Amino acid sequence: MHALSLGTWWIHVASVFEWLLAMVLIAQHGSKRSQTSMIWLSAAMIPALISAMAACTWHLYDNTESLRWLVTLQASTTLLGNVTLAIAAWNLQRDAMVKG
Repeated sequence: MHALSLGTWWIHVASVFEWLLAMVLIAQHGSKRSQTSMIWLSAAMIPALISAMAACTWHLYDNTESLRWLVTLQASTTLLGNVTLAIAAWNLQRDAMVKG
């Protein structure tokens, strides 16, 4: 745990919880309004959450070389998350155009 300062840890952990809360609230909002595109947006956020958790786990164990695979997992899920969020944003825009 010595790889990061206490302040940096606070930001990392708070960001993970904030992201998780956003996912839940977006899914609830989409369910209440029967907006499947909002529910898909919350699902599209999952790879980014996995990425953040992988980064935090690697730092938790002082960037141990035996856990270096977490860096690859983090990079891969970041890429996947960027793609899924772009698709979700396109889907939201498309739904807005159809309804508008």
